[in-house]
Amino acid sequence: MTGIPTREAVLEWIADNPTLTSKRDIAKAFGVKGAARIDLKRLLRELEDEGLLQKRQKSYRDPERLPPVTVLQVREPDGNGDLFAKPLEWHGEGPEPVILLLPRESDPALGGGDRILARLTEAEPGDDHTYTGRLIRRIGTNPLRILGVFRKSSEGGRLLPVDKGSTKEWLVASDKTMNAKDGELVEAEQAGPKGRLGLPKARVVARLGDPTAPKAVSLIAIHQHGIPDHFPDEAVAEADSAKPAGLSGREDLREIPLLTIDPADARDRDDAVLAIPDDDPRNEGGFVLWVAIADVAHYVRPGSALDREARKRGNSTYFPDRVVPMLPDRLSGDLCSLHENVPRACIAVEMKIDSSGNKLSHRFVRGLMSSVASLNYVEVQSAIDGEPSERTEDLLEPVLRPLYGAYAALRRARAARQPLELDLPERQIVISDDGKVVSVDQKERLDAHRLIEEFMVLANVAAAETLIAKRSPLLFRVHEEPSPEKLDTLREVAKASGLTLAKGQVLQTQHLNRLLEQAHDTEQGELISLATLRSMTQAYYSPQNFGHFGLALKKYAHFTSPIRRYSDLIVHRSLISAHGWGDDGLSREDIDNLDKTAQQISDTERRSMMAERDTNDRYLAAFLNERVGEEITGRISGIAKFGVFVSLDGSGADALIPIRTLGAEYFHYDRDAQTLMGSDTGREISIGQRVTVKLSEVVPVTGGIVAELVAIEDEALPKGPQRSRGKPPRRKAGAAKKAAQKARKVRRRRK
Repeated sequence: MTGIPTREAVLEWIADNPTLTSKRDIAKAFGVKGAARIDLKRLLRELEDEGLLQKRQKSYRDPERLPPVTVLQVREPDGNGDLFAKPLEWHGEGPEPVILLLPRESDPALGGGDRILARLTEAEPGDDHTYTGRLIRRIGTNPLRILGVFRKSSEGGRLLPVDKGSTKEWLVASDKTMNAKDGELVEAEQAGPKGRLGLPKARVVARLGDPTAPKAVSLIAIHQHGIPDHFPDEAVAEADSAKPAGLSGREDLREIPLLTIDPADARDRDDAVLAIPDDDPRNEGGFVLWVAIADVAHYVRPGSALDREARKRGNSTYFPDRVVPMLPDRLSGDLCSLHENVPRACIAVEMKIDSSGNKLSHRFVRGLMSSVASLNYVEVQSAIDGEPSERTEDLLEPVLRPLYGAYAALRRARAARQPLELDLPERQIVISDDGKVVSVDQKERLDAHRLIEEFMVLANVAAAETLIAKRSPLLFRVHEEPSPEKLDTLREVAKASGLTLAKGQVLQTQHLNRLLEQAHDTEQGELISLATLRSMTQAYYSPQNFGHFGLALKKYAHFTSPIRRYSDLIVHRSLISAHGWGDDGLSREDIDNLDKTAQQISDTERRSMMAERDTNDRYLAAFLNERVGEEITGRISGIAKFGVFVSLDGSGADALIPIRTLGAEYFHYDRDAQTLMGSDTGREISIGQRVTVKLSEVVPVTGGIVAELVAIEDEALPKGPQRSRGKPPRRKAGAAKKAAQKARKVRRRRK
């Protein structure tokens, strides 16, 4: 092109090339040379004087338009589930543009506060947004959010993060404190580059109250992990307007004596069970089993506000003192909860098993049921053990005993199938009404628990089989076999405990069960169980069926908990579509987004697990805080380059012994053998050893616990200068916090 371009051509080119806007770039683009550059300069000045261009350091751009590639900050989804963004930098005099983000299937999930590089396209006239945006890449990780304790100063204040993974403080300017009080728990975000003393800057975006107040621990975890804990008004309105389902289009199951068995403190009841001895002479000793599940799909329709919020949350998150539910209370605690003597909509499966527990047939129905009783595990087990209560006495013979008879048959099938027999004790942190830790107990495992688990597993298998046979899309629960590297580590742990796990064979769960059986009733029993658990891959959701290694099942899907898991809701919708039960089955969008949904809910499940684990760590640290200076026994549960993990007796809390406190010699770390060996004494520290430690530092707000090694296998260690690796003794401030940072990273890798 030669000569001077038109005004329109210049404006269009600048909009399309926001990074090439100097006069030289423009001249080169239009082939303007020599004396013609004077005319180009005059044209650019005229456009600037008219406000159509803005000069910035010898370059020009349209002040009322965004460049086609720009940095955006993502907003929270609106009531329709749409994701909008705003430009990080806007210099126009008009209103700030509104950008509607159009995610693609391959894009990572974005959330409020994320910063992204996006390609923009101007919207059509009449749209409620200015541009549409497509993700190019995410910038960094996010606009960093920090949860911490605010410390006021004359120049504003400082923020002390509660996250165990963070050791640095943040500066907060006086105009960015939101009037936070000294010692208050606040949420903040990064506000610019480092300030004085090299500390990063932050601004308070939310005040959360007293961090030492009752039940603040779980609140910290909720905010730290970004778990949504407030339902949008639209979702609540949908739940509040829901009406109980009637009998129309349903099979009447109200005369069948289904009942629920849950923990005594259950907040929702989404599954009911029944076992009836089979009167078919061809199936002597067999049973007819019923598993009825709350019909959540009737209330949570595809594409609704409730559906969008449930998918966003993925699952309910459980803490010792509270639950962050997937659905509003109107549904989770009422219309979708199978309360006693109340008609409730359900999707049920009737299954016939033989005397060996093998499933012979099954069928699904959409029904209306009424539970005859809402029982808890302890009272059911007590009734079977000969101590029925007034509530269970009349149910013992007609309902409860047949349930245990069917369970005995299912146990025989389980023994033949050989799923992984991990029965690790589960910690129960008991919290008082004012939020203090009263005790740390081990949850008792009863046959009543195992009974319900076996019924649910069988129902889940039936759901997967039905949907596969009907070629209906679904989400499978997938658990793949351990990696060779993790198996090698498990073999080393077994070898250190005097046990063996054979090599050179296709791994099956029965091989791991043989190892667990060797360790049973020995001092290494819990250690081997924990090491076996850590060798497992993490289960996840997928539209493709890869089987469930741990359960030794080829077909498995989650069907039994749609109140608290979005995966189960998808399976329910698939059953509805496959059976032609109504228009509330799988939508086209559900089907098209199965891969994306599987990734989303797998991620939210991990998020909840981390939040629950961090909360327990903080509660345990609070429980042990008054015991600093005391000696406690425990067992070495992990070895790292920087120290030793010890599982403390009684509480099960993990304490870290920093390697610098182990002695005056250098300790060699053997990653494969999971040992530390002293270079002078030859003392070997390995997984499984019994030890005595002295608690030296506990920080409840982070969950960090640091201890000193006193004795190994009842052999007291010599006292003296505490040095290692040839370094002089030195105590660093905030040892528990820094040690916890390292410990957290290693624990996550191990799990």
